[in-house]
Amino acid sequence: MATRDKNIWILIVFIFAGIVVGGLLGELASGIDFLWWLGYGQNFGLAQPVVLDFSIISLTFAIQFKINIASIIGIGVALFIYRKT
Repeated sequence: MATRDKNIWILIVFIFAGIVVGGLLGELASGIDFLWWLGYGQNFGLAQPVVLDFSIISLTFAIQFKINIASIIGIGVALFIYRKT
């Protein structure tokens, strides 16, 4: 059972690394003329944060995701590497 749990966590780390590295490469490639398409993507989430003010404490919630083509490719590469290991 521990081996299966370990594999799930490794998969999550691989996918997260693929998203981060792919997103970074997409942002860097968006400034290059023939690689602009790697930076093409969409933003979704809460554009304006939700604020809960209880006088004593104030809580602010906001989350926004930016997915681009390079991060999708990064997820694919991460899954490929995970399956080979």
